[in-house]
Amino acid sequence: MEVYKGTGAFSGIAVGKILYYHKSEYQVHQYEITDIKEEITIFQQARLKVMEQLTRLYEENCTVSESQAELFLNQKKLLEGKSFQQAIESMIRSEKVNSAYAVMTTRDEISSTFRNLEEPAIKERIAGICEISDRLISELGGFSPRIDLGPDPVILVTENITPTELMEMDKDKLLAVVTHQGSDISHAAILAKTMNIPALVEIDTDTEWDGQCAIVDGYTGTLYINPDGELLKEYEIRRQADLEEKEELLKLRDKPDITRDGKKVAIFANIGNMDDLNSVLFYRAAGIGLLRSEFQYLGRENYPRENELFLAYRKIAETMGDRLAVIRTSDLGADKQAPYLNIPDEINPIMGNRGIRLCLDRKKMFKAQLRAIFRASAYGNLAMMYPMITSEEEMDEIEKIVREVTEGLDEKNVPYKKIKTGIMIETPAAVMISRELARRVDFLGLGTNDLTQYTLAMDRQNPLLRNKYNDHHPAVLRMIKMVIDAGHEENRPVYICGELAADTALTEMFLRMGVDGLSVVPACILPVRRALRQATISTCEK
Repeated sequence: MEVYKGTGAFSGIAVGKILYYHKSEYQVHQYEITDIKEEITIFQQARLKVMEQLTRLYEENCTVSESQAELFLNQKKLLEGKSFQQAIESMIRSEKVNSAYAVMTTRDEISSTFRNLEEPAIKERIAGICEISDRLISELGGFSPRIDLGPDPVILVTENITPTELMEMDKDKLLAVVTHQGSDISHAAILAKTMNIPALVEIDTDTEWDGQCAIVDGYTGTLYINPDGELLKEYEIRRQADLEEKEELLKLRDKPDITRDGKKVAIFANIGNMDDLNSVLFYRAAGIGLLRSEFQYLGRENYPRENELFLAYRKIAETMGDRLAVIRTSDLGADKQAPYLNIPDEINPIMGNRGIRLCLDRKKMFKAQLRAIFRASAYGNLAMMYPMITSEEEMDEIEKIVREVTEGLDEKNVPYKKIKTGIMIETPAAVMISRELARRVDFLGLGTNDLTQYTLAMDRQNPLLRNKYNDHHPAVLRMIKMVIDAGHEENRPVYICGELAADTALTEMFLRMGVDGLSVVPACILPVRRALRQATISTCEK
């Protein structure tokens, strides 16, 4: 038996045979062509076929994850763009080479040019170009990139895998995914979570594992190759217990969010697109504590129109009914960009023009979203929250814009409600003036993801800092307590809506601090509800 330690990208246990996936190497030969026009036609025909493939793949995977399936639409847009097409056609004309070779060479040149850039948006774009290039070469050379998992369910092991490859597989045949490259916050890892498949990363994979029996422990990040009979029996019991625990958790769906001694602390849901609405209802969340509205701005070629925003917010309001739904105004910039936004390159985008800063620079965009939110408020119980606030001057400017928006709606007799507003506390600056900020709004929301990285001065997505990044750092926890106290001094409720809210090891501590609500991804609602219901506040409070 061999034991390998990596990182669990998604928890769970899988037992089965390994299928080692070898990414096929293309044998693309260069040869001189005689009819340039015909070769460009061949390239264009392949391009159209690949675009049809991507449209079909998007439609097939929407039911798994709308946000992840949009990767196919983004790749289609890259193929529709002129620059990539023109680079390939230019090479065909100038060097008189076959189209498959021109695609491969263009792909390699682009990858080589930008390979040292760390900007997530650029890296994602380059990855998209590489994937559509492989599809084009497939069409031009006859190779099919689809992974055949075979007749029986398997544990897929590979050097690395893309969300595209993962979505093309037969999900019923996939027990777990193990890769060498990647991270627990990569697109592929997020998709594995959506598919409810255990996943490990940072495992030094070996092609000789193909066909061997294995155990994947997503809780500890451990892979066992050829486990002995005793360990197999133990893990079969644990796997069954894991399934039973999930069934037991489901019994908490209709239970109230209340501690043993009667303290109510609401559990809300964080969602990133419209697909998650059903999960919010299924797990009986108190409402939506954080709707990341960026999904309406990304993966497209121009700004969403006000009516498009309004229809989405109205659906949310109507679906949630009396339950609160908090819409965070667009937090664009940094790693959330789209070409049409034309955001200038920044040396350090995480510290750059993002969130409310960008909105205040682009008032037309900001006003359109505010009007849409206010219009939709007539159909339910909406609130809105502003991201990346660091000063009262920003609030002065926001309040002026809100007055202009509501006055405009009044002039046109457009119905709307007086909705509650909140501020995301995500920086040490906001923590230090949280009492002053609390006076300006109805509630505060602690965004612990950004607060942690800004406090520690560490990029949370940097793999080199994985073992140094500590979201339980005493400084972070003290800042959370400072904000809760500041909010309560102004009679304002304070909610935690970052990743830490789902950390059940901290649930009791947050209750002791006096937090008024926790907002987590839908899949974490039941575990947090269980932790909350097991706590006794009277013995926790100071």
